[in-house]
Amino acid sequence: MGALAIMVLAFAGYILMYRFYGKFIGSKIFQLSGACKTPACEYEDGIDYVPTKKEVIFGHHFTSIAGTGPIVGPAIAIIWGWVPALLWVFIGSVVMGAVHDFGALIISMRNQGKSISEYTAKYINDRTKFFFFLIVFLELLIVIAIFGLVIAVIFAMYPQSVLPVWFEVLIALYLGHLIYKKGANAMTWSIIAVIVMYITVVIGAFVPIKMPAIAGIPPTGVWTIILLTYAFIASVLPVTTLLQPRDFINSHQLVVAMSLLVLGVFFAAFGGNLEIVAPAIQSSPAKAPPMWPFLFITIACGAISGFHSLVASGTSAKQIRDETDSLFVGYGSMLMEGTLATLVIIAVAAGIGMGYTPKGGETLTGVAAWTTHYSSWAAAAGLGSKIAAFVDGSANLIGAIGIPKKFALVIMGVFVASFAGTTLDTATRVQRYVVAELFGDLKVTFLTNRYTATVIAVGTALILAFVTGAGGKGALKLWPLFGAVNQTLAALALIIITLYLKARGGLKWLVAGLPAIFMSIMTIWAVVMNQVKFGAGGPALLQVINFIILIIALWIAVEGLIKFFSTGETPEEAEPQTT
Repeated sequence: MGALAIMVLAFAGYILMYRFYGKFIGSKIFQLSGACKTPACEYEDGIDYVPTKKEVIFGHHFTSIAGTGPIVGPAIAIIWGWVPALLWVFIGSVVMGAVHDFGALIISMRNQGKSISEYTAKYINDRTKFFFFLIVFLELLIVIAIFGLVIAVIFAMYPQSVLPVWFEVLIALYLGHLIYKKGANAMTWSIIAVIVMYITVVIGAFVPIKMPAIAGIPPTGVWTIILLTYAFIASVLPVTTLLQPRDFINSHQLVVAMSLLVLGVFFAAFGGNLEIVAPAIQSSPAKAPPMWPFLFITIACGAISGFHSLVASGTSAKQIRDETDSLFVGYGSMLMEGTLATLVIIAVAAGIGMGYTPKGGETLTGVAAWTTHYSSWAAAAGLGSKIAAFVDGSANLIGAIGIPKKFALVIMGVFVASFAGTTLDTATRVQRYVVAELFGDLKVTFLTNRYTATVIAVGTALILAFVTGAGGKGALKLWPLFGAVNQTLAALALIIITLYLKARGGLKWLVAGLPAIFMSIMTIWAVVMNQVKFGAGGPALLQVINFIILIIALWIAVEGLIKFFSTGETPEEAEPQTT
């Protein structure tokens, strides 16, 4: 099957699943009602709780859950073949990931906008809530520290992207001022903002900015400090000042980037210059872990990701102005991410074959290009390698339209860096919520202030980033755990959603219960295999933390089963409150 046919069939599938399955879940399972008073309206404070148009919050939610996740996961998992990667992305996103994201969003909205960690106590018990807090804090700690490094690596690989990415922040600040202070039309001015941003992209192509070492700190370390400082500022500002306008710009940027990729596939396919060069199935690539269960751990964003439940029950639940908007935001965003992941698979399965130049080598095409980049698990697993596979493959596709590769590389570099920045912003803000909720429960009120809670969120990430030296790469020590942590969180979130739906009666729980069983098996299986691997000579830190993750996953799974089969009272959640 050709790349063009794959793209068309996948896109049609996403549209049909949203039209039928998504709307069925919204109306029949969660029984959305426009009469329900959302937390954004009930607790409006102009900082975190802000009623927002669904188009704007869609932009925020999508760009926050996406980041580089739907890029790096498929770009490495394709080493097992494009067929299993594509099947998992499609099936995972429509029946697991979208249900997971949508369910977490709805439950949070019906629980005062609280995080999934906080409302775990209501649906299971207080013990489980504490363990949930631990795994959520660990996940966000790694995300904040690693995404500062991710953007630093992108800046080093594509220095032409530095100027446009930082100019986007300034443009977003002014856009927020125009919309919320001057009453300007959001759509009109956001489109103008995107045009201005792409002007900076052209300028950036001619003005690359390379960070020098400062005071003995390597460029990656300097960028990490700058980016985490930025994340602190972005987290404490009202969402209308920077978060929403920047994400609105990024949502338009997504449309532009995806449109260019789609057109590139059409032009390249009709030009006879596009063929899939990746193997359909490669069950035992060199030095790679087994496809089962690690395919389902490696591809998270794009199929199902526990981080999404933190965004849904963190920032997004506090901005939905009408409960009926949540289907578009929660379910729709996940399908859009699946669409992006599908394009990533096409870019690295076919686009890279249009031309790939390894360091110091001649330009390769066809199967030779793919096999050189994906010669082994170790060759393809590096952070820079995953990003380069997508950016280079995408630039080749865009080049088929007639855009010079020099500019195409900048466009895609800015796209990846911008989305990574949005994830960094949102993860920091969500970690602030988590810290504030935890210390609020412990009655340590002075640590619930948004400034002190953000200091803890950013400070712990800064410590992790620099624990191994001035390069800011400390989070890489825990990165081997991230996939398992993230997917364990997804399985645990599905358990909570299952219990919520069971309390509402009937067989509604099946839409989340079956995915919960599948993800619990896959993640616990992977964590056990990691424990065996780490125990055979791996670092002691990984052994200890991985063991803790395994205990937490088993504990919450058992507590969830006990609660599920309990004949006692269930939470009063049959119907949401209406205005």
